[in-house]
Amino acid sequence: MSAPGFWDKPETAQEVGRKRARVEKRIASGEEILNKDSELDVLLELQREGEPVDAEIDEVMAQLEKEITAIEMTMKLSGEHDERDVILAIHPGAGGTESQDWAEMLLRMYLRYAERKGWSAEIVDYQSGEEAGLKSATVMVRGDYAYGYMKSEHGVHRLVRISPFDAAKRRHTSFASVYVYPDIDEEIEIEINDKDLRVDTYRSSGAGGQHVNVTDSAVRITHLPTGIVVTCQNERSQHKNRDVAMKLLRSKLYQLEVDKRQEDQEKLEGEKKDIAFGSQIRSYVMQPYQMIKDLRTGYEVGDVQRVMDGDLDGFVEAYLAAGARKTAD
Repeated sequence: MSAPGFWDKPETAQEVGRKRARVEKRIASGEEILNKDSELDVLLELQREGEPVDAEIDEVMAQLEKEITAIEMTMKLSGEHDERDVILAIHPGAGGTESQDWAEMLLRMYLRYAERKGWSAEIVDYQSGEEAGLKSATVMVRGDYAYGYMKSEHGVHRLVRISPFDAAKRRHTSFASVYVYPDIDEEIEIEINDKDLRVDTYRSSGAGGQHVNVTDSAVRITHLPTGIVVTCQNERSQHKNRDVAMKLLRSKLYQLEVDKRQEDQEKLEGEKKDIAFGSQIRSYVMQPYQMIKDLRTGYEVGDVQRVMDGDLDGFVEAYLAAGARKTAD
């Protein structure tokens, strides 16, 4: 960072600065464990001498366990882009208002999860449903290993509950798709030809005051060869919205190529993995009983509200552990 001309490239400088912060955080975690270990040795010696320090020992042990678990989680995040920021896109399935409300509930859950992790989350596109919920939402989440943690959420999420929109109080099943993309580095070459793009502008539909209602600042970009559509409407400037939309497009095209390579590899290995809509990864049952179960790992939780309030660590840890076992095998 002290090299001449280092700050001439802000994007590169920012990424290096973040890497430095991650290294410093790892060093601090290691030093904290060593300090707690020394403190525990002292407390155990006092206990052997008959001092009443059982409560202090339990507290230090709990802190040590928390620190070590966090480091073990980081060690499992060894994917190529696990340390990057993440782009999250949520779309309701068939079912109208019921599915749109479910998509809104998932958005709230992920925003709460990001808050618990100390990450920042920015909604870059939001399309409201006619009566309730949302038609689509795109969120950029920035934080250490954000993609590594949230990649477990990619797939279809199924909800079973008594619908608040059904006067007969019948049980309904709803689906919503969650797409997770790494916020890829500018250094990764993704070729996008201008002739392959259709760029449309329109008036933003979200909150934002008078400016939103009178200017066509929102941008929608369609990548004609793949049919991928990205939108951004949160910035006041059309130019800034276009830049963000292009960033989203680059990430989606990169992930599309990664998925193709993975499918080819699975075919070579004789595996077939259906990731089409309808093959849910997780089931959220709110009535007649309460249970959230991940169908890939078998991990389940009975406290539905706690999970919907953003406590996803158990599901993420189970997913990463399963991935680590598969790699080892």
